[in-house]
Amino acid sequence: MPDLDKALADILAIRNQIAAGTAFQGYGPSAVAVTAVVALVTAVLQFLLLDDPTAHPLTFLFGWTAAAAVSAALIFTEMCARSRRHHSGLADAMVQQAVEQFLPAAVAGALLAVMLWKFAPETLWLLPGLWQILVSVGIFASVRTLPRNVALVAAWYFVAGFTVLLIGSLHHTLSPWTMGLPFVVGQLLMAALLYIASEDPDAER
Repeated sequence: MPDLDKALADILAIRNQIAAGTAFQGYGPSAVAVTAVVALVTAVLQFLLLDDPTAHPLTFLFGWTAAAAVSAALIFTEMCARSRRHHSGLADAMVQQAVEQFLPAAVAGALLAVMLWKFAPETLWLLPGLWQILVSVGIFASVRTLPRNVALVAAWYFVAGFTVLLIGSLHHTLSPWTMGLPFVVGQLLMAALLYIASEDPDAER
């Protein structure tokens, strides 16, 4: 039995090594483009229905948390389907690797929101910019297994995040547009680059 366990562990390690060196094709341009629409709809609804987001930070944050959850579900669903189609036997390992690469940034964003709301609510205006920076970090962490031009998306979120922080520092207010527009542009850019990579095999790595 110990020999069998060791053999199974060796096989799993080999599978993980192969997955780590394989370009991940699980992210699909269609689902990513839909998440841009989700961000735009959320921003428009908050602009129309939420008179003063700064006075109702929980409503503001709940709206964007719901948008993020819907977007994550869309991307994950398509990611699983595409991984089975493109990676067959390595699908589970590839999906697990993709989740592990982005998960720390996602968890950090969630904990940061809770901490600021609980202990420093007057600083909640920082969240849109900080979330965009964390998205940038998550994409940079994943870029070694994605088409190389996806680094442009990470760079966009990085610059957008700091720009939003600078804008927010002027009045310390929340705005659906400083949250929504960077994500609309970033997700559309990601969708376009993924589509280009799917049409051009040389762009995969």
